[in-house]
Formats: sequence, C-alpha cells, structure tokens
Amino acid sequence: MHHNFLFDLDQTLLDFHASEYKALGIVLRANGLSFSDEIYSAFKEYNKSLWQALEKGSITRQELFVKRFRYVFSLCEGDATALDPLKINDDFIRTMSVNGVLMDGALEFVRKLKESIPDARIYIASNGATINAKGRMASTGLDKYIDYLFISEEMGVTKPDAAFFDACLDRIAEPRSSCIMIGDSLSSDMLGAKNASLDSVWFMPSGDIKRALIEYDIKYTAASFDELFEVLIKWACDSKMGVF
Repeated sequence: MHHNFLFDLDQTLLDFHASEYKALGIVLRANGLSFSDEIYSAFKEYNKSLWQALEKGSITRQELFVKRFRYVFSLCEGDATALDPLKINDDFIRTMSVNGVLMDGALEFVRKLKESIPDARIYIASNGATINAKGRMASTGLDKYIDYLFISEEMGVTKPDAAFFDACLDRIAEPRSSCIMIGDSLSSDMLGAKNASLDSVWFMPSGDIKRALIEYDIKYTAASFDELFEVLIKWACDSKMGVF
C-alpha cells in the first residue's frame, strides 16, 4: 500500500492568478480590446462566482465559459461585437497553458516529499481544463513529480461531488485511509474530502478557521510549504503505524 496524496492544483501548487492575469491581457489585446488591473480584478471575482455555481451544479462548463467572456467584453474598450466568447475562451486557455507559474517553493516541496516518503504517490485532483492543467504543469517542470492527473473536464464530474473522489479511488485502488486531500478551497477541496470521507489538509487557511475546521471536518491546516511538509510526514507516519 502507498501513501496517496491528492493535491489541488491552482493556488496550491500553481499560481493560477499569475497565469490568468498574463493570459487574459495577451488575449484581449490581441483582439483589439483594452486590459487593465481593474478589468482583471472584475473578471477574477466574476469568474470565481461562476466556478462556485458550477460546483453547485447550477450552470454547465460551456455556460461558464460564455458568461465570463461576455462579461469581460462589457468591461473593455474596443469592439467585441464580432468576437465569439467560446473561441476567445479557447484562446485564453491555450495561452494560460504555456504560461505556468509555480507557487513559491512548490517544486522543492514536491521533490522533498517524494524523496522523504519512498512509497508516496502524488496525484492532481483539479476542477479545470485538461490542456490548461497539463500545459502549465509541463511548462514549470511540476509534471515530472506527478503520478496521475484527475481532471474534472475528463472525468465528467467536479469537486466537491463525492463521485469525483470515488473515481479517483477506483483508479488508485487502495483504501480511503491511504489517501489525503490537500487544497486551498473550502467549497471544493475540503467539502469534497468531507463528502468522500477522506482526510484533508486546508492549505493557506484564512477567515474563520475554527468554524471551518468543524463545518468541513478538516483534520489538518498548513500555512506554508514547510508546515505542510511536516503535517504530511506526520500523517504518513501515523497511518503506517495504524493510527487511522
């Protein structure tokens, strides 16, 4: 049996917002539209609300893609009347895929985890587009340390649905007690782990932490990669000794 670590990708190992900012500016300007920090901030907040709606099942992925770019078109100077939001979305995802940015210290952390736990298996469990995830991982070198990718676009189900994690566990083919979910999002990563009865680590916690720990049945928190490493070493040691 292995120690199976399921990592969220964005804002856990990769800096999604840095890649998003760069790609959005490139794509909008290439299509004759304006771009600014204010436009990006508005896009980011609206995009977040759409992904939350997707997690709840109230919109589809295609609706999300169309809505977010129709919204951003309305914010920009320039003529967007002939632009297809789905085509712009595809351009945006492709541009992001070659502009990956690591969270500071992420690559060293993953390498250290692999070296310190010989039976470690590191998986990505992400709500996102396959080309975007794979491309950004390859562009940063993160892909060399990953054993398998679970991407919602390919799986047809998104976190926090327990079916997402059931599919992961079917592929891993080892007990739930050998798996732990690590991520920054309460609404997808932590709720998903709770729904699937998996141990979890809330990475870079903020807000009402005490309340969230209870509400989402979170076992651990970590505010840095150094802290996360110590948490995962302890979890691996405890699970090997049969504590869980």
